[in-house]
Amino acid sequence: MYSSALSEAPLVREPRHAPVAHVVRGGIVEGVHHGSVVVLAADGSPAFQLGDIEAAFYPRSAVKPVQAVAMVRAGLPLEGELLSLAAASHSGEERHLAGARRILELAGLTEDDLRNTPDLPFDPVVRDAWVREGRMPSRLAQNCSGKHAAMLYTCRLNGWSLDDYLDPAHPLQQAVAEIVEDLTGQRIARTSVDGCGAPLFAISLHGLARAAARITTAAPGTPEARVADAMREHAELASGSGRDVAALMRAVPGLLAKDGFEGVQVAALPDGRAIAVKIADGANRARIPVAAAALARAGVDPARLTEFAGEVLLGGGEPVGQVRPVRALAPQPLPAARA
Repeated sequence: MYSSALSEAPLVREPRHAPVAHVVRGGIVEGVHHGSVVVLAADGSPAFQLGDIEAAFYPRSAVKPVQAVAMVRAGLPLEGELLSLAAASHSGEERHLAGARRILELAGLTEDDLRNTPDLPFDPVVRDAWVREGRMPSRLAQNCSGKHAAMLYTCRLNGWSLDDYLDPAHPLQQAVAEIVEDLTGQRIARTSVDGCGAPLFAISLHGLARAAARITTAAPGTPEARVADAMREHAELASGSGRDVAALMRAVPGLLAKDGFEGVQVAALPDGRAIAVKIADGANRARIPVAAAALARAGVDPARLTEFAGEVLLGGGEPVGQVRPVRALAPQPLPAARA
């Protein structure tokens, strides 16, 4: 299906995004969200593309399943809920914090060993409760704490240093970079720093979709399959209660999905069909309806995607419009892979 040879790094350029969603109010296009979309067929070939799928971009947290695969390949023994949490952008609910603490306990470590940026919980309801209770930002509450706890556990198991585990030259981050290149099939274009402090690797949108497809089509028991199974079976550990990405995985059997800041979404089916979306202005309201339209174009039954059709716009408290994918994304379903 895929070549084992790495292609050159994607070009660093201003992305040639295209309109992907319209903000329609009273039958008039009030606003336009630009972005890029790729849909991969089951054989790995691009079956549909819109915008610029080859320019270098930062996948943000949408790359966390790949980071989790790298840690499992390096010996991380987590399964189920805790492995899902290792790939999470969690909401900061108590079960998320308890899971991150458990990973640290398994490593013989505490919250003080984390090096991610302290923050309040991501979920607005949970965050508001923290503020009312006078609780301060913490490393454990920050949405990437599960990943960071798993990184520390991986380091402890391999005898790697802990204080500098976020350094791009650290053995852990070198191992992650190697797996990013392996699964995307391309060399990394540039390395920066994500919001949580971890190294962030620039790849292409096409490469991100290819990585997700490789994870979902991996043989049972492999690190890739372990990560995919954990995230699908424990979707709310990888996100949170009420989060659209968890609802998407529940709605589409076998789907692996992960979101990322700045309007990034990736999803893949067990037969290798995959989609990846980047919203140019980072607008969250365009991310999920565009992703749902891309999934319909990949062959997912549109009836399973109706709740992700797009945010309803209100006027005087009444519905007067909606955020809608552009017509170019209208479903033209792809066939599933042959048995």
